[in-house]
Amino acid sequence: MKIDSITLRLISSPLKTPFITHLETVTKREAIIIEVKDREGRIGYGEADPFSSPWYTEETIATCWLMLRDYLIPITLQKEFSEPQELDSRWSGIRRNNMAKSGLSQAIWDLYAKEKNVYIGRLFGAVRKKVAAGAVIAARNSEEAVRQIEHYSASGYQRYKIKISRATDVALISLIRSRFPDISLMADANSAYSLQDLEHLKELDAFKLQMIEQPFSYNDLAEHAILQNQIKTPICLDESICSINDARSALKLRSCKVVNLKMARVGGWTEAIKIHSLCLKEQVPLWCGGMIEFGVAKAHNIALSALKGFTLPGDLFASSRYWPHDIIEPEINVENGFIHVPNGAGIGFKINQKQLELMTLNHIMFKK
Repeated sequence: MKIDSITLRLISSPLKTPFITHLETVTKREAIIIEVKDREGRIGYGEADPFSSPWYTEETIATCWLMLRDYLIPITLQKEFSEPQELDSRWSGIRRNNMAKSGLSQAIWDLYAKEKNVYIGRLFGAVRKKVAAGAVIAARNSEEAVRQIEHYSASGYQRYKIKISRATDVALISLIRSRFPDISLMADANSAYSLQDLEHLKELDAFKLQMIEQPFSYNDLAEHAILQNQIKTPICLDESICSINDARSALKLRSCKVVNLKMARVGGWTEAIKIHSLCLKEQVPLWCGGMIEFGVAKAHNIALSALKGFTLPGDLFASSRYWPHDIIEPEINVENGFIHVPNGAGIGFKINQKQLELMTLNHIMFKK
């Protein structure tokens, strides 16, 4: 691959509705759009999307910008490479910073697929023509959560993920189950509990949840294994899975029965494919998690979700869920609970350059 330049763009947009968890309320979203251009003028796009403060991972927009500017991009431009997977070993001297790596990885893989004139998902064996969409319900109170479910049910979302905490869980889930007894419902705890809550968590078995996501600490595997052995509801791990080694350890310890795979959290396409292959081999259900992304990252997630191992609906929402206008064309729509997988070269979507410029706060270009 003969790269001519790499451009970073800091973009920002208010959310149409706040995203509320017990850890943080997000009202504005920032992201870094990465453009990798080759000598023939083709451009690959990626999106690095940590939050503005370090409540979900240790990375932030500011740290991600610095790592890309001062380390990852200079290392990438040092010498030419034939295929994108070569970069993982080149970046190995930089520990973690997975969201920065993921954004750059996405852009380079998109460019590579465009050079091959193939849809990016097909590079990794994508088999689906449409992927199942799941809605995330992050509301101020129970009644607002019910209203959100009623709203999204009109588009046929196939799974509803409700944000819970120790103070609200039973009352919230009871209300939702009384109103919607048959929907596919899961709970996302974002590490709100500890092993001391074991007996309380057993009470949630009564609600026939599809899974409980990340009840314990973001860096724990052992106590999740104890919990999974004590409750009937499947545990899904999110923040605990940052690499193929984490995934392998979690499965050996039986810390979970489901894995939420976020490309941003594990460092990009190459690591995500390793985890997908492991879970497929071990027959562990996968679904694609979301980060309140703009359209570029969502396009990569749609391609990832089209792989065989993704058997559960992911956090794949319509562009209109959070944004008055997205930065891709056409915008993503959910129809009867599904999002159609594109078949054009690269990510299969075009960039709305006018909207991208309107959202851009800062940009910097690196020439080869």
